Amino acid sequence: MRLVAWTLILTFVLDQALKWAVVVGLNLRERLIIEVLPPWVHFTMAWNQGVNFGLFASDSNLLRWVLVALALAISAGVWIWIRRERAGALMQISAGLLIGGALGNAVDRVHWGAVADFMNVTCCGLRNPYAFNVADVAIFAGAVGLLLFSGGKEAGKKAP
Repeated sequence: MRLVAWTLILTFVLDQALKWAVVVGLNLRERLIIEVLPPWVHFTMAWNQGVNFGLFASDSNLLRWVLVALALAISAGVWIWIRRERAGALMQISAGLLIGGALGNAVDRVHWGAVADFMNVTCCGLRNPYAFNVADVAIFAGAVGLLLFSGGKEAGKKAP
């Protein structure tokens, strides 16, 4: 479980440090856009009050706290699952990524009232309208990793 803990700590710290550096340090909240590697990479300020891609977004304070509670519940559930599973290294890293990302976005909701999304990658003449952050990438990678490395045990089947 140490691997889960170290991965989630590193993920959380990297996410929060980059958000602070870009949103506050580079003052993206007022500048709104910073060209990093034009035309491919931009920092674009987006306050996400909803779920993924702003789904279910509203100014509702209730939704904010429901999403914080949901992130905490999912994090606790994944932690308990990994502990009971006696998971291998790749599954533990995946769990740490998912939990660290979920906690990073939950802290944003508590601190700012919304998740601070700012990375935007555009390619091949198509403009990407969505912004994301390190926590979003970690959640996605962690979820995929948990699916890939969960062992694929069938229900009711005993290990030899």
